[in-house]
Amino acid sequence: MTDQRNPADVVTVLVEQVLERAATWIAWDGEPRAVDDRIYTPQKAIRRVADHLIDHLAEIEARVAGVATIPDHWHASAITTAADLAPFTAEDLDEARSRLTRLAQLYEIRLGALTPDQLDHRDAGAWTPREIALHLEGSLYYAEAVGFLGADSR
Repeated sequence: MTDQRNPADVVTVLVEQVLERAATWIAWDGEPRAVDDRIYTPQKAIRRVADHLIDHLAEIEARVAGVATIPDHWHASAITTAADLAPFTAEDLDEARSRLTRLAQLYEIRLGALTPDQLDHRDAGAWTPREIALHLEGSLYYAEAVGFLGADSR
């Protein structure tokens, strides 16, 4: 399913929405949040969003270059690591801002360089680059699992 939004804008808005929530996570009380059948923390939410962006950017780059993609072997949100349980500090927020905004910029550059035909080109059984970008919008789920916290919560 696609629509006519600029696919790079979809990724940029996703990152902005994640970082809006993350800005409140310094108030996290250290209690993991159980959502659906998984456990979420601020560190895990940032890890999952970043990993999802990296995974699909690697897929787009490989396909544009005409080489086979490398399947991912990440455990994704099925595991919660010791690092996921760490406090979320102001420094972690700064790191998340740098990491995620740079990833969003890479999507802007890559997707902006593709023609409309390339954005909608489908390799056998794969999503188009446009579909991938719109799929990434669902990564907000990880940040919503933690939500807005503290006095600044909405």
